Amino acid sequence: MHLSVTGHHVEISAPLRSYVEKKLERLVRHSDHVIDAHCVLTVEKLQQRAEATLHLRGETIHALAEDANMYAAIDALADKLDRRVRKHKEKISDHHAAEAQKGARV
Repeated sequence: MHLSVTGHHVEISAPLRSYVEKKLERLVRHSDHVIDAHCVLTVEKLQQRAEATLHLRGETIHALAEDANMYAAIDALADKLDRRVRKHKEKISDHHAAEAQKGARV
């Protein structure tokens, strides 16, 4: 997975970049179809915003999370993306094939 992290009104430091990489790394564990990800971290007065766009095979997933703390916003973003990637994976899997194999064995 290719990951790009950019900042809007915030400098992306090495610890912040590694934290984003670590959090988004778990998405690859759920789906091997993640091609690339683009994460934008934004600071607007007192609100910290993290948003990301994932390109999967056959779909694009976008999520946005806001919090008073940037690290908490990144955590919330990773949770949202994780749920959406798992939902996409369940959608594309063929549930009827497993039932057909069970019926063929009997």
